[in-house]
Amino acid sequence: MKKFSMLINAKDKIAHINPEIYGHFSEHLGRCIYEGIYVGEDSPIPNVNGIRTDIVEAFKNIKLPILRWPGGCFADEYHWKDGIGDKKNRKKMINTNWGGVVEDNSFGTHEFFELCEQVGCEPYIAGNVGSGTIQELAEWVEYMTFDGVSPMAELRKENGREKPWKLKYLGIGNENWGCGGNMRPEYYADEYRRYQSFCKNYSGNNLFKIACGPSGDDYNWTEVMMKNLNKDQTKGISLHFYYVPDWSDKGSATQFNEEDYLTILSTANRMDTLLTRHTEIMNRYDPNNEIGLVVDEWGCWYEVEPGTNPGFLYQQNTMRDAIVAALSLNMFNRHSKRVVMANLAQVVNVLQALVLTSGEQMLKTPTYHVFDLYKEHQDGEAVYCYTENENLCEGKDVPMISSSASVKDGVMTITLANCSLTDEAEINCDICHFAGTEVSARILTGDVHAYNDFDTPETVKIEEYTATLVDGALSVTLPPCSVVTVTVK
Repeated sequence: MKKFSMLINAKDKIAHINPEIYGHFSEHLGRCIYEGIYVGEDSPIPNVNGIRTDIVEAFKNIKLPILRWPGGCFADEYHWKDGIGDKKNRKKMINTNWGGVVEDNSFGTHEFFELCEQVGCEPYIAGNVGSGTIQELAEWVEYMTFDGVSPMAELRKENGREKPWKLKYLGIGNENWGCGGNMRPEYYADEYRRYQSFCKNYSGNNLFKIACGPSGDDYNWTEVMMKNLNKDQTKGISLHFYYVPDWSDKGSATQFNEEDYLTILSTANRMDTLLTRHTEIMNRYDPNNEIGLVVDEWGCWYEVEPGTNPGFLYQQNTMRDAIVAALSLNMFNRHSKRVVMANLAQVVNVLQALVLTSGEQMLKTPTYHVFDLYKEHQDGEAVYCYTENENLCEGKDVPMISSSASVKDGVMTITLANCSLTDEAEINCDICHFAGTEVSARILTGDVHAYNDFDTPETVKIEEYTATLVDGALSVTLPPCSVVTVTVK
């Protein structure tokens, strides 16, 4: 067993942790929407207005705060008018990005807002800049949010929705440096300025407009955006970063060795550098943090499961992914002064999914359970949290311990991950300026290769755990490959 000292100072507040940092992403990709979220009103699978009830309950349990839709690369080929009105008359299209399958548009604007209302989460719309027009996006905003007399408001009413929806988050394009149009940052900045100016705030609805930001370490893109945009035009700039050490050979989600494991963790820890350096650029132009950093696509990306459509990006999810999720959420908490949203890719049946479905069956992945462990950070105040550490691999950035802490409503939440596959970690933590007397803990642990499947859906699950608190001194032992949440009251 290895011993580590830890210090938490509740008086030293970092920033407010926006619930949206625990956000998610849904795209018309593989079985994310169809079969995953939406099965139609006539399905024998229990549903409300075509949306699976088991999915909704799973999302509500982790307090899912925000959902991004309809993409992804799909967003910049999506024309919203194809997805409204009588389903029998909706246009069909080819999903050219993901498998070349037919998209029948039976899940559109009304169905998406229905999903968000059932879950109780904020909708985040990604608008089409790549192949769309300014008029098209402007009319979509009017259709969704205008409470008055206008062509789009009348069209919405004809389609069964009398009152407008509330829409806070609007992305102006997606990955416009790539699948969203292969644009230069200077060109996209001008396009963004044009598009956003026609996206109006109707009927008391105030849009939080998000510009397409960089891919990974493209710091020049961030520099150009910050030079050309201001807080009156822009509330957020996105960042996309997937944990893929080698795009030519992404490896198996379940068959991997210790070196593969450490490499993924080292790749995931690059996120800390990216957040730091993009924040430094943003700070020069926006010292008052009026433009937020939105990490609206992140997560592990492996080769698809054998025998599945390579365009559907369906992969299993092990304790390795749980550790990666824990590292990432701790990083977002620590960077919450600038990071205002982060959306895992994706919610169902795609990439590092929260849940997997097969017909009527649904299971929760290890990553889902991490979001369950971490959910009480939402709306908390991130506080100073320092942990002694050691690096697990020479030549790679793999700290053994990951941690963060927050305080909300007189309760402190501490989240910890032990990344070692062999050594226990005894954590001895001094808590300053917080008068807690009660402590409880929950744990997710298991073999790094362990995962849940439809025959054994609870191989990896959360269990109650033990921690001690004496006169402000907290002690907890982390097993190898574990994620623990400690609650102090």
